[in-house]
Amino acid sequence: MRFDGKRALVTGAAGGIGQAVVAMLRAEGAHVAVTDRDSSSVAAEAHLDGDLLDGSFCDGLPGRAAEALGGLDILCNNAGVITRGDITETSDADYALTMGVNVEAPFRLCRAAIPLMAETGGGAIVNTSSCWGVRPGPNHPLYVMSKAALASLTQCLGRDHAHQGIRVNAVCPNEVNTPMLRSGFEKRGFDPDRAIEELNASVPLGHIAEPEEIADVILFLASDAARYMCGALVEVNGGKPVI
Repeated sequence: MRFDGKRALVTGAAGGIGQAVVAMLRAEGAHVAVTDRDSSSVAAEAHLDGDLLDGSFCDGLPGRAAEALGGLDILCNNAGVITRGDITETSDADYALTMGVNVEAPFRLCRAAIPLMAETGGGAIVNTSSCWGVRPGPNHPLYVMSKAALASLTQCLGRDHAHQGIRVNAVCPNEVNTPMLRSGFEKRGFDPDRAIEELNASVPLGHIAEPEEIADVILFLASDAARYMCGALVEVNGGKPVI
């Protein structure tokens, strides 16, 4: 029970990784507040749904979670979107959505959560960046830029707030078998099962990540086992480089 009595806020809780993180935190004793556009399908102690593109919602969310749970020890900035296509194919709306969800929301949530954690002696923040934010791949400039910004924010905050007992780290997955990945294939006219089979063949370990395999690393970074890690970017890729 690594998280017995800990209070956690998880964004993107209705997605594949988010659901796994919430279930695993609760199984190990944490009390969890969740947020998404609709998190009603996720078992949690508090549901605080809203729009991460709304700055005032993000600014107030950690405080609402702390009020609901009696404090805040862990923040998992897990929500994210993927925008594909080269820069000439992207719109202003694509930019606003990608940077809003992947960068501005985590920025606001960290800014609001850090003082709450500092008041109680510390905490852990785990951001979900991407291998693509560390080693850029082709034809995803908005996604790569946003995840690189989140990785950089993680490194900065990891250094700036370690003295307060607040550890900020990031997990950096490659492809993960989530509904978001599958729906992306469908939108582009591909059969999701066949596309994932092809992706599996490209991974040295033999398969793209399942949500639980990423959630395991998120929980490690949130736990006392990672107590000396600050500003780390942990790539979880099954041995597959970004190509």
